[in-house]
Amino acid sequence: MDGARSTRRLIGRVGFYLLLAVIMIYLIFPFYWAFRSSITPDNALFATPVQYFPENPTLDNYVRVFKDGNFMRALLNSAIVAGSVTILSLLIGAFASYALGRFRFAGRTPVLYIVLSMTMFPQIAVLGSLYKMVNSLHIYNTLWALILTYMIFTLPFTVWVLTSFFQQMPRELEEAAYVDGATPFQTFYRVLLPLTAPGLVTTGLLAFIAAWNELLYALSFTQTPNHYTVTLAIFRFEPDTPGGFEIAWGRIMAATIIITIPLVVLTLIFQRRIIAGLTAGAVKG
Repeated sequence: MDGARSTRRLIGRVGFYLLLAVIMIYLIFPFYWAFRSSITPDNALFATPVQYFPENPTLDNYVRVFKDGNFMRALLNSAIVAGSVTILSLLIGAFASYALGRFRFAGRTPVLYIVLSMTMFPQIAVLGSLYKMVNSLHIYNTLWALILTYMIFTLPFTVWVLTSFFQQMPRELEEAAYVDGATPFQTFYRVLLPLTAPGLVTTGLLAFIAAWNELLYALSFTQTPNHYTVTLAIFRFEPDTPGGFEIAWGRIMAATIIITIPLVVLTLIFQRRIIAGLTAGAVKG
């Protein structure tokens, strides 16, 4: 009996680790293939049989990407846009979430559902109205156009998530602050806001990633290379041969690795805060 039980336990454990290995390969292989393609010479990219690691790896694609002035400018533009969108989303979202989470007023529930509904629309559904708004504000082909339009999908998510954080905080914290003579604003930024740090980090990082990876609005609201973001700069890579039609896969993959590294580093730095933010409120008590 004990032997059969041990055998079943061993089979279950082996099956579990096999399943885990399959999932890890499925998740990691695309990133590995991008890296493999970035260090493979162009004339060996489509060689058969497939080589899972190039015989003559080269860093030429990375050198060419870093020497590309348009890409380096796009890298700076993406940092400015994504950083600005994140800061504005957290700033506005924190105030809105505090009001929605801590105060009771007429229309509060409809406002919350309207905010939630904004996260359900596909980006292309509001592209026409955003284009008209951008033109009316005379900010077409500027970074301000991207900052303003990116907030259409980062701000509602930030407000919805942070509202749940403020709702879960005990009323005694506020009451104690009021007894000590604090104003509502002082109570907000000195008492409640620091306690929402896990939520701020989680929503801020997700907003940054969404703005960093966005392509549709960048393609629609920018026109000149000096205003491109990294996704658009990669999309606009010119072929190696003047007048050619081939796709610069090597440089595209090298640029993809380069723009992914900051996101990985940020995630590793804030991983504890992210886990705390994602699990906050999962258990009552």
